[in-house]
Amino acid sequence: MEELTPGLLPETKPQRPTLLTVLCILTFIGSGMNLFSSLVISGFYDVFTEVAQEFSKKFNIPGIDLLLEMKPLYFLISGLFYAGSLIGAIMMILLKKSGFHVYTIFQILLILAPMYFMHLSSPNVPEVLFAGMFIFLYSMNLKYMS
Repeated sequence: MEELTPGLLPETKPQRPTLLTVLCILTFIGSGMNLFSSLVISGFYDVFTEVAQEFSKKFNIPGIDLLLEMKPLYFLISGLFYAGSLIGAIMMILLKKSGFHVYTIFQILLILAPMYFMHLSSPNVPEVLFAGMFIFLYSMNLKYMS
């Protein structure tokens, strides 16, 4: 009979909850698409404004005038903030608690950026609710992270 000593027992890897996996996948999709579009718009800003102006003539889209007033720097900074959110989600899918803090900081910055660049007096309520919901759901999984 073989004796097992406590130091030689195989360590079990903590299981990642399904909710955390789903949240991270949704963040990969949403932040990834926004990162891509922000970088493309900042890189091809002149083409973007021409196309958006033509599109707005054909279709009445609320808020397109605000978007057309933005400078390429806004889209570049937004892209960097979306990259930060992605990094936080990658860390959380690897069960790193610091990923939650990284993700939360960049979500707050993503809410504040339009207020700064568009000189708005208050944040976009749906964005706050959506980001708040994700932050809350991620926080429920902190106990599984180290």
